[in-house]
Amino acid sequence: MPRISSVDAMETWASYQKGKKLYIVLISLHGLIRGENMELGRDSDTGGQVKYVVELTRALGSMPGVYRVDLLTRQVSSPEVDSSYGEPTEMLTPLNSESFMEDMGESSGSYIIRIPFGPKDKYIEKELLWPYIPEFVDGALNHIIQMSKVLGEQIGDGQPVWPVAIHGHYADAGDSAALLSGALNVPMLFTGHSLGRDKLEQLLKQGRISRDEINTTYKIMRRIEAEELALDASEIVITSTRQEIEQQWRLYDGFDPILERKLRARIRRNVSCYGRFMPRMVIIPPGMEFHHIVPHDGDMDGETEGNEDHPRTPDPVIWSEIMRFFTNPRKPMILALARPDPKKNITTLVKAFGECRPLRELANLTLIMGNRDGIDEMSSTSASVLLSILKLIDKYDLYGQVAYPKHHKQSDVPDIYRLAAKTKGVFINPAFIEPFGLTLIEAAAYGLPIVATRNGGPVDIHRVLDNGLLVDPHDQQSIADALLKLVADKQLWAKCRQNGLKNIHLFSWPEHCKTYLTKIASCKPRHPQWQRTDDGTENSDTDSPGDSLRDIQDISLNLKFSLDGDKNEASGNPENSDENAVDGKSKLENAVLTWSKGFVRDTRKAGFTEKSDQSTGTGKFPALRRRKHIFVIAVDCDTNTDTLETAGKILEAFGKEKTEGSVGFILSTSMSISEVHSFLVSGGLSPTDFDAFVCNSGSDLYYSSLTSEDSPFVLDLYYHSHIEYRWGGEGLRKSLVRWAASINDKMAENERIIVENEQVLTEYCYAFKVQKPGMVPPIKELRKLMRIHALRCHVIYCQNGTKLNVIPIMASRTQALRYLYVRWGVDLSSIVVFVGESGDTDYEGLLGGVHKTVILKGVCASNQLHANRTYPLTDVVPFDSPNIVQMTEDCSGSDIRSSLENVGVLKG
Repeated sequence: MPRISSVDAMETWASYQKGKKLYIVLISLHGLIRGENMELGRDSDTGGQVKYVVELTRALGSMPGVYRVDLLTRQVSSPEVDSSYGEPTEMLTPLNSESFMEDMGESSGSYIIRIPFGPKDKYIEKELLWPYIPEFVDGALNHIIQMSKVLGEQIGDGQPVWPVAIHGHYADAGDSAALLSGALNVPMLFTGHSLGRDKLEQLLKQGRISRDEINTTYKIMRRIEAEELALDASEIVITSTRQEIEQQWRLYDGFDPILERKLRARIRRNVSCYGRFMPRMVIIPPGMEFHHIVPHDGDMDGETEGNEDHPRTPDPVIWSEIMRFFTNPRKPMILALARPDPKKNITTLVKAFGECRPLRELANLTLIMGNRDGIDEMSSTSASVLLSILKLIDKYDLYGQVAYPKHHKQSDVPDIYRLAAKTKGVFINPAFIEPFGLTLIEAAAYGLPIVATRNGGPVDIHRVLDNGLLVDPHDQQSIADALLKLVADKQLWAKCRQNGLKNIHLFSWPEHCKTYLTKIASCKPRHPQWQRTDDGTENSDTDSPGDSLRDIQDISLNLKFSLDGDKNEASGNPENSDENAVDGKSKLENAVLTWSKGFVRDTRKAGFTEKSDQSTGTGKFPALRRRKHIFVIAVDCDTNTDTLETAGKILEAFGKEKTEGSVGFILSTSMSISEVHSFLVSGGLSPTDFDAFVCNSGSDLYYSSLTSEDSPFVLDLYYHSHIEYRWGGEGLRKSLVRWAASINDKMAENERIIVENEQVLTEYCYAFKVQKPGMVPPIKELRKLMRIHALRCHVIYCQNGTKLNVIPIMASRTQALRYLYVRWGVDLSSIVVFVGESGDTDYEGLLGGVHKTVILKGVCASNQLHANRTYPLTDVVPFDSPNIVQMTEDCSGSDIRSSLENVGVLKG
């Protein structure tokens, strides 16, 4: 582990934060999270990660330049848990209250924010949270937007203060952070804590359960996909150790340490990466607060008696709870602090202790394995491990030598470390693999030497602290020998204790936060590209006489009024070749010429021209902003005839409200805008029947307009600036063309099964025709291929596999709806999305969230695109949610209307 230069980190951070007041958002979804009296060990979801994120939140909030830190988690209002977990907001006491109070503002500090999502009255384990992630994202988005406005009034001169970064912890929060990062266009950070691919490998090696059983139990494929998505979207991945990068992250399609170094080198030399992107891996060991810890210098034999002037302090209650197990409590204590989980390897430790007579004669063993009332009330896995340990204690007749108390409070843990140190004991972590090992640092801070697994983070911790021995966790003799060596050799014990205490400051929270904030400072700032003034009009960061030519090239070229406007050559990531330089220069000249003629003069501020709506009056903002309900038609039928029939039924069902202006419609589709126009004409529909069009699978957003002479559609230029992060541009397109050619080369002469569709190609959607859907790779294989080549994008098979759309990683049909909320304030809970029984391969994204979803049975029922999914739809869609309405086959418009009225839509 590289030693951190606190001077360099602080100087870099000080220069960055000068005059800044930052807002940072952390996300940790599962388990029970609160600031005081954490119930660590209560279950497998409430462990070291909970302690880490709470302490990180608290520490960051105490740093200079940081105004507010929010830790977003799940609100749990259940009789199963303490009522504190149902409180929507909890302020965390700052580390240094005195100095912090000087800089405090009205909303400054560190907070736990609990977002309600999932079953309201039920605490559920992390494996069952996946269907409710979109609901969390929508709730979190609402909180962040509201808080950004509040902070804007306090410290932002009236302009929103957006998060400088959103940091996801563990796979579920990584998935959420990726969606929030895309919805807000702000940088994302990710910490895996433990990784799904590594867990899958370990479980397969153990051979106890099959791959299918692993997936059913742990939803492991959904977890892995979330981690891959986090790699796609993250600017920085924060790890604890080098081992995590080299051995665990390299298992993923989306990360290759060798390719990452090559791309980083090319970026430093200002050489093209051909549309390839890789997140930056950064090692920052977790922090800890040490100022309150005073290592005990005495021992059990040297205890002094109290007197009247200096009465002896009573021993902590937890000491007697432990020592009552021992025949001779003065012997050195071997301490293990881990929940009863197979991967923690406690059974091997008990075997090593039981079969080494010299160790048994010299030491006692203390096992702190969480809290329990009865074994029957524990999870089956934990109960099985605990029973195995009890049987081993009986087998080796270890009564009087092993302590395993049923209960302890989080506040007891420091006293447990102190007791072990007082007996001149040893702390051990024998886990098969340990991502980091925070307990090793805690033990060292109390003067305990360590014995630890040589797999994972302890290797780096030992390199810094040099305060113990590393062992092979599978070798019980190696474990016994290491423990015996430290217990028997008092000189070695004293040297390890001294080394640990001398070097422990390198793992303090201030050191961690200095490095952390310096890394954030290295990210390119991103945030929504528009601002609103107090009178409700819009201003843009780029709307000034000082606009650069680059601004014009990046933004104005994306605004098109004609139906041919989507046939532009991609330019999201221009290459450095002469050919592309000339092409870019030509585009730039055209942009400036167009600008000078006033072509976009009136649309630059708002990104569109509002139509005149007779039913609601004419205004500057889009009509959908004034609707009480928005109905989104996102039905992916195989034919236009079927789509028109379904759309006509929905439009007719709510015709009265449409005429009154209380209801608006959005068409959400894989079609391009020119295809949409042809579609509308063929069905006798008008563009003004819809307020907006989400086209090309979510890569383009249009509003309908009556004021443009060239076209009834106007493209929202800011949406493109919102989604272009990591878009590979021409480099990506060339890679896709080569891939398509390689598919065709495998076929008979002159037979092409997939070809680029130049007629509907757009800057942010590369489209391909699929002549023979059954002969192209399934979506999961194509997604894997793109990630292996560091091409960050969404690949979507559309129209029952006859079309392939490739769009930016931050774009999707669902994200387009969130954009409408972020930009125009369209209430997500007032949106109703109509889908078929199946659809394009982005179908699952449309089904979750706070919006209502209507599933039309019998529509798209024969779609085969989802037959080879890596995980079943039931793993990720909350079909039991009150927000999902399933209509019977051949339902009428009046049936749809009645169902929506029953769930509260159109009432009042």
